[in-house]
Amino acid sequence: MISIIIPIYNSSKTIKNCLDSVLAQTYKDVEVIIVDDKSGDYSIEVVNNYIKKLKANNFELKLIKHEVNKGAPAARNTGFKNSKGEYLFFCDSDSVLKSDALFVMIDVINNNRDVAYVYSSFIWGKKFFKVGEFSDEKLKQGPFIHTNSLIRRENFPENGWDESVKRLQDWDLWLTMLESGHKGYWINKVLFTIKPGGTMSGWLPSFAYKLFPFLPSVKKYKNSINIIKSKHNLI
Repeated sequence: MISIIIPIYNSSKTIKNCLDSVLAQTYKDVEVIIVDDKSGDYSIEVVNNYIKKLKANNFELKLIKHEVNKGAPAARNTGFKNSKGEYLFFCDSDSVLKSDALFVMIDVINNNRDVAYVYSSFIWGKKFFKVGEFSDEKLKQGPFIHTNSLIRRENFPENGWDESVKRLQDWDLWLTMLESGHKGYWINKVLFTIKPGGTMSGWLPSFAYKLFPFLPSVKKYKNSINIIKSKHNLI
């Protein structure tokens, strides 16, 4: 079974398309765990409208609500603790999955027993991220693997996501797993799209980091890079 864990926070504009894409999956042996991180909009109402649809399609569903806002890593950890699948798929609420995304991922991971997780290329808005093959050195240099990856439960870190990390949480997770000898495998296909405007994902074009170092978003990004590098002794 695959546990699809979706953290939501003020996700009313994006969660509908995300759940539609979950419903459309050709791979059906899944449970869906949605963790609301104290949203202030009508995200819960949108999710409630899907409960019957999911159950009618034989999807197991759990909706868990945080009493206070704790951040995405904490929401993902809550989902993990309430999951039972042998595979984990942490799905951002602004993601739209291809209908065969989970089928392709589980087929690839089952045929590559030596890897801990599989990841794919993706599209952010109109930007294509080819991503590329896995290598230890490439991962140490910077983030390139998205959160939306299929992970073997047995290889997931015992302490889960680091709840103190505010940005580049996916990079931190993959580096933590690498330190335990767990590596990934690239699927050379686009298996999902990120819709801009959500609260989970952000992106700036690469030239912005060189031409506009004074931008607050660029400064925050570079600071986040240094925090992760320091934590994993990469400086």
